[in-house]
Amino acid sequence: MAFAMARKVLGEAVFKQGLNYLVHDPEKNLVQLAKWGARIARAEQHKRTAEKLAEILGDEDNNWRRLVLNQLRQVSPRVRERLVLNFFVNAALIGIPYSQELEKKLGVHIPWAMLIDPTGRCNLRCKGCWAAEYDRSKDMDLETLDRIITEAENLGIHFIVVSGGEPTIRMNDLITLAGKHEESAFHVFTNGTLLDKNAARTFAELGNVTFAISLEGFEETTDRRRGPGVYARIMRAMDNLREAGVLFGFSATYTRENANEIGSEPFINLMVEKGCAYGWLFTYVPVGGAGADLEYMATPEQRATMYRTVRRWRQEKPIFVADFWNDGPAVGGCIAGGRSYFHINAMGDVEPCAFVHFANVNIKNTTLLEALSCPLFRTFQANQPFNHNLLRPCPIIDNPQMLEKIVAESGAYSTEAGRVSAGQLCRPLYGYATAWGEIADRLWAAQEQTVPSKDKGMRRDRKWPAFGE
Repeated sequence: MAFAMARKVLGEAVFKQGLNYLVHDPEKNLVQLAKWGARIARAEQHKRTAEKLAEILGDEDNNWRRLVLNQLRQVSPRVRERLVLNFFVNAALIGIPYSQELEKKLGVHIPWAMLIDPTGRCNLRCKGCWAAEYDRSKDMDLETLDRIITEAENLGIHFIVVSGGEPTIRMNDLITLAGKHEESAFHVFTNGTLLDKNAARTFAELGNVTFAISLEGFEETTDRRRGPGVYARIMRAMDNLREAGVLFGFSATYTRENANEIGSEPFINLMVEKGCAYGWLFTYVPVGGAGADLEYMATPEQRATMYRTVRRWRQEKPIFVADFWNDGPAVGGCIAGGRSYFHINAMGDVEPCAFVHFANVNIKNTTLLEALSCPLFRTFQANQPFNHNLLRPCPIIDNPQMLEKIVAESGAYSTEAGRVSAGQLCRPLYGYATAWGEIADRLWAAQEQTVPSKDKGMRRDRKWPAFGE
């Protein structure tokens, strides 16, 4: 039964109060809803966050308020209810404290999110794709996927991120899993080409699935990397999701070729106009060893510009944009290796990260709990953060010597088809790590991660801990 977990933990009266705030004029009840979240929060950290959110939502000049209001008007009532209850209540306010209690009993750290690939297959062939070095013919069977998600929920993990390959190639299985696991929130990274109007309506009816649609900038740049006509199909997919009332955003990898475009005002303005609630930014990571193109990486100067640009967008734009490398200060450094999330590829290998293609175990012959306690994850977590400068969070491109050390100490094997070693992956990156380190150290010393408190926007005026810590 939908929302059974929230009803059971919160009690019927408290649950109904929160649901009423969502159903009956949620725009007017924004502040009350945030205060309700503070009241039900089981962790002091979450209580403080909810109280801060209530303050922000009461400020009519704040961009976060504008963003929330825009999305409340755009998404369907069912999506609104399912996502608030599954993401904020089940995954965070209830799930995280439950996981922390289990950690003490089990002696293993339980992350907040799980990233899983139902398939390695894809209908596109994009230059530099992090998944391109896997065996792309593999699928994970539905029974195994269902079992893994069930085990995750039993550990308190209710935020399931889905990637690939292209996950919508297995559209029916994705719909089946989201329908069966109705108390979890699913976030799907997709190229968007298969999201037609019928699919959008189905996901609106489910209510617990959100999307991040990948693109490279505008039409010419996107089609050059992804193929002719892909950009037009992405724009249609965004229209289909918006019209159906499904929450969605964009995903973009900035490289030496497109960093200026991705970081431009016209691009971010278009994403806002299309109805994106969020944007996830990745910097290109050259997986694949000797065949990787280091010249495709964004330069250190471009990365610094993107850092400053995203901070400014948070002050000015009604969209939440996160940069998974430059936002290290916001989450305490690298969040991978089971600290806040981990990755299971389509072959079943349990990896620290979508870009760290090494593992000790395969989920097909072990439980999720056993996988989380593997030597690779324990060694990963023992070395985090990988640098005192949290603008240098990554063990691949920022601290490549650390990944070599971790793989050697944990005895992990390569999960790529070409069996690329840690040395082959990391040693070509020492020069980049040094060059970025010089810039990042200056930024860190100047404390540019702090925004003056007088600014009224999506302020990041303190270091925010990662979910689950």
